[in-house]
Amino acid sequence: MYQILSSFAQTWGLLSFIFMFAAVLAYALWPKNKGKFAQAAAMPLHDEGPLTEDAQLETQGLRQEPSHG
Repeated sequence: MYQILSSFAQTWGLLSFIFMFAAVLAYALWPKNKGKFAQAAAMPLHDEGPLTEDAQLETQGLRQEPSHG
């Protein structure tokens, strides 16, 4: 019984990892995603320095606008 389960797991595990690798590779090399990856690669070059506490809260959506009245 162990031998059967072991060979099943080894065979189908290998095939599933090959399929996942091919899917990730296809996603990474798909022409439609080129712009997205180019933008992500250039992100560190457009660093504007450390954020202030208000800017950090604003990016997280936690900043409360002051009430006027």
